[in-house]
Amino acid sequence: MTVFAEIGGAQAVEAVVDQFYQYILADPELVGYFEGVNVDRLKHHQRVFVTAALGGPISYEGREMKAAHAHLGITNTAFSLVVTHLASTLLDLGVSHNHVGLIAQALIPYKDDVVTVPDPPLPTSNVASYRAPGVSAMLA
Repeated sequence: MTVFAEIGGAQAVEAVVDQFYQYILADPELVGYFEGVNVDRLKHHQRVFVTAALGGPISYEGREMKAAHAHLGITNTAFSLVVTHLASTLLDLGVSHNHVGLIAQALIPYKDDVVTVPDPPLPTSNVASYRAPGVSAMLA
């Protein structure tokens, strides 16, 4: 039996994609990636992709992941947030931890095609001299 069938088939995938996009579009770190995007059309493509990736009865015939994401400037941090939202969605909808792991394993190989921009460096000014409130007193 495929993961697609085990999690509940097309009805489950539809629920997952709908809730997943609610989480993503509510995330201030991710919402900018979707400005000017037809989200209903994107959800349709996502349903087809997820169905195919999980062994469902259809094939994904959309653009290659690299071509579809090349212009978006997606960072590793943004990719990780998306994966976190997907895992949360799956767990919220009652998908077992085991199946969440299997789904993540099916999708992680696409990371190199989706992430196209390195994360910006962390600010380094004043890092050496920074002390959290109250730390100076503890160190004295």
